[in-house]
Amino acid sequence: MSQPTEKLIRGFGPLEAVALNMSNMVGAGPFITIPLIIASMGGPQCMLGWLLGAVLALADGLVWSELAAAMPGTGGTYLYLRETFRQTRLGGLLPFLFIWQFIFSGPLEIASGYIGFSQYVSYFWRGMTAGEARMVNVAVGALVIALLYRRITTVGRITVTLWAGVLVTMAWIVVSGVAHFHARVAFDFPAHAFTFSRGFAAGLGSAMLIAMYDFMGYYDICYTGGEVRNPARTIPRSIIYSVLAVAALYALMNLSIIGVVPWREAMQSKFIASQFVETLYGPKAAAVATALVLWTALASVFALLLGYSRIPYAAAADGHFFGVFARLHPEGKFPHVSLLAIGLLAIGASFWSLDAVISALLTSRILVQFIAQIFALDRLRRHRPEIPRPFKMWLYPLPSALAFLGWAYIFLTSGWIFIAFGLLTLAMGVAAYAVWRRVGA
Repeated sequence: MSQPTEKLIRGFGPLEAVALNMSNMVGAGPFITIPLIIASMGGPQCMLGWLLGAVLALADGLVWSELAAAMPGTGGTYLYLRETFRQTRLGGLLPFLFIWQFIFSGPLEIASGYIGFSQYVSYFWRGMTAGEARMVNVAVGALVIALLYRRITTVGRITVTLWAGVLVTMAWIVVSGVAHFHARVAFDFPAHAFTFSRGFAAGLGSAMLIAMYDFMGYYDICYTGGEVRNPARTIPRSIIYSVLAVAALYALMNLSIIGVVPWREAMQSKFIASQFVETLYGPKAAAVATALVLWTALASVFALLLGYSRIPYAAAADGHFFGVFARLHPEGKFPHVSLLAIGLLAIGASFWSLDAVISALLTSRILVQFIAQIFALDRLRRHRPEIPRPFKMWLYPLPSALAFLGWAYIFLTSGWIFIAFGLLTLAMGVAAYAVWRRVGA
């Protein structure tokens, strides 16, 4: 097994870790998906999807926390699956499948941020065509690559600066919404809003899928575990703090917006945060708010590409992926080949539509990453006692069970097209692994 001859720099502390996670979680997500989540359930009862999403994120965050504290290296899920199942037949297959699905899902997730960015640019650039939106996506994608093409200690400072802009944006919306909140507007439920039916169950699943897309990123620091100081303490705390803080911010922000902009109007908007501020303060203030949302979207894709560029690096360093991805920049000591590859794939993926991107990235990831990790944690506890676990999940196995049920529910209610996409991605990965093994990789 090949190993990197150069070491990554542990330049991320607790503040940078929380900033990275929260920047990833907030980003453009809630600002572009509020219309989608309202439409999924046809009214403000969609807040139930947010609530269940927060419960799932916290439960799953505890899975990530225990695994990351026990194996605080670079690569996240790839590392956890490789080490936990090392002594079984799945020890080679599962890490390979994770990298395989990541080639599909990672760039799609980053691309969703680029799509959100261009949607809010259209507030200034009215009448922007689809081709012009793609040009915006390419430009912001190139900018993010340029910002990340440097030493990790400098990247940490940039992360905190971008995070500050995220907090300012969220605070403005929440404070303004609370000051102008109208309960009659926010809780204008349609008839039979909470009547349980097959349609309600499917709608709730769709709402949870969108909510989890917005929560995604609470684990981003795990991918850069090899660059974190005191990872066994820093990583679990950063995950838990990020989930709790963002869940509270999301609840306040969403209630603030639908308490000002009627939900039937909000679900048709392309730039709901701008529309919200314009309703309260006029076009000039809305222009400032739009600029802040663009800053927030930039912070999100910055955090995503930082974390995700380390995954192929970790696999290549272990001899489980093309060796060129294990190269570190000779001066900055960061994985520059992996950064460029994932960054360029994300730019290409940004040419897809937003709803397709969100559904495809989650259904291709749930089975091989989130659910596989739950079983990895169980195996770690039962069969790998030699691996220290400095952080232990509270109330085990209840959070693991909740995480499994939540992810399974989202997958099964995502629609047959995206279920098929997830299963097809998995089947293609198994076939690719067989070919990879046969040619003596």
